[in-house]
Amino acid sequence: MSAPEQPIDLDITNVAHGGIFIARHEGRVVFVADAITGERVRARVTEARKKKFWRAETVEVLEASPHRREHVWPEASVDRDPSVRAGGAEFGHIALAHQRELKHRVLSEAFERFAKHPAPHFEVEPVPGDDERNGLGWRTRVRLHVDGEGRMGPYASRSHTVVPVASLPLATERLEKAVELDALVEGAASIDLIDPSGSEALLCVGDDDLRAADPVIERVGDREFSAEAGGFWQVHRGAASVLTEAVQSAVDGALFDPRAENHDLYGGVGLLAAAVGDRFGDSVRMTTVESDAAATRHAVRNLSDWNVEAVTARVDRYLTELLRSASPARLRGFRDATIVLDPPRSGAGTDVIGQIGELAPAQIVYVACDPVALARDTGALAASGYRLTGLRAFDLFPHTHHMEAVASFVRE
Repeated sequence: MSAPEQPIDLDITNVAHGGIFIARHEGRVVFVADAITGERVRARVTEARKKKFWRAETVEVLEASPHRREHVWPEASVDRDPSVRAGGAEFGHIALAHQRELKHRVLSEAFERFAKHPAPHFEVEPVPGDDERNGLGWRTRVRLHVDGEGRMGPYASRSHTVVPVASLPLATERLEKAVELDALVEGAASIDLIDPSGSEALLCVGDDDLRAADPVIERVGDREFSAEAGGFWQVHRGAASVLTEAVQSAVDGALFDPRAENHDLYGGVGLLAAAVGDRFGDSVRMTTVESDAAATRHAVRNLSDWNVEAVTARVDRYLTELLRSASPARLRGFRDATIVLDPPRSGAGTDVIGQIGELAPAQIVYVACDPVALARDTGALAASGYRLTGLRAFDLFPHTHHMEAVASFVRE
């Protein structure tokens, strides 16, 4: 059956991972953007996979959910044609508390489907202060794109169409003031806005400008971290503090041995290694592993208070070499170790989880930005002999479908 050329009316039955919602049309699954569970919408099919599913965009709300609100970003409103709706705030039409209920449902269903067991009790916790600001003004990193006429803006969802905008409601106040959104740009394909907590805000015109920018300083409590201007740092202004506390709480102090082969995998510039060090003191021994050489250089500086070795390597290759060549004495040192990992959105994956299982550390703390990847890796950890002992989730990306979770595991 070919996709209809005219819009179709759909009843929205559930939320799916990725900020989209589920409906059915003549028995076929349709993934619908800009809707809410319980609504009836008119939608335009944009992608048809004959034996799998269709994708569609809401063009009219026929029966609105009580959780629907005026979109926080006018340029992303359902009143605009989908081709010129700003992307990056796909939950901005939903009441903030209900956004968290939907995120809870997505993570819970991911556990049931991919981990093969229910998730333990958890809530999707807000960052302190977000509710008072209606979830606005939190984003410290923004990339805008430039079209052929020099106009800047975000891409429309699932496209490379630049949408000029008059505001950036998710961005911090300093970033809103740093850029003239109606200005024309010459000679660059992108604009990067960066608002570090410990140094001046930056506006970088093009990738060369971004690469040439001086390192930035981020503050977390009383501690400072240096990082490349274009390097990875948690994008919510409060995320680093929230994750520091969450990781410190997730580590079981009764199982932590400061002299063991403790590791921080996908360690970046050392945020989570520092969280462990600040909890357990300057006697902590740890190795942090990160594939980005610039981030590793910053980690050396940021972690100088502890006995930390910062290694530049892909995690899978590092673990392969470790298992192949480490002495029996060093491998025994993992039995009492704590491993913290914060993998990319794709997760650690079966191979890395299997390698960690071979090392058999006493406990694992897993920081995840993707619910499906976390649930899948939780199932793999269970197969390697690890029991999930705690799960917390955080709304670090209000008005989007994204969330962050921290899970703790102990060896059975």
